[in-house]
Amino acid sequence: MPRSLFAVSHRYALALLCLSLLAAAGGVFWYSRTTANVAPHAAAAASAEWVETPADDAQSGSAILLGLAREAMHDGRLLAPAGSNAWEFYLSVLQLEPQNRVAQEALRESFPRAADEIESTINRRELEEARREIDLLREFDRDNFTLALLGGKLSAARNIVMRQHEAEAERIRQANAARGAAR
Repeated sequence: MPRSLFAVSHRYALALLCLSLLAAAGGVFWYSRTTANVAPHAAAAASAEWVETPADDAQSGSAILLGLAREAMHDGRLLAPAGSNAWEFYLSVLQLEPQNRVAQEALRESFPRAADEIESTINRRELEEARREIDLLREFDRDNFTLALLGGKLSAARNIVMRQHEAEAERIRQANAARGAAR
């Protein structure tokens, strides 16, 4: 449970970072516009600079997130670590701009590789991490058949681990009973 809280806190930290960047960009934009209104003659000189700067905060935030996503992909951080991976960055772009083609294409193209990574995570018995990663992919494509298969494999792995723990507990009970009988 603490690990899932840790993952959630990273998501909130990432969201807070994005919102802070957007607020800072908005503050700079507002201050620049206010200064331009106070000194109209300076506004004409500065207008050439504003043509190159995107006025839409969502677009500038998306550009930042797309850059972070590309960097994460380059570094091999497709699904992990939580809060700093390409999938979370691309999904954040889609929250800002639901029709962003770059993010949609990147998620669609990386889906098979992400599914393979999840299967490897399940095989390593990192079941909570696998659950987080499956949930991440479900945010993009809830009805994907591959995710249903991975969910089934995760459930089976959890059952195996639970049976192993039960067998170990029974072995310990029997060892304790044998020691108690010997005394």
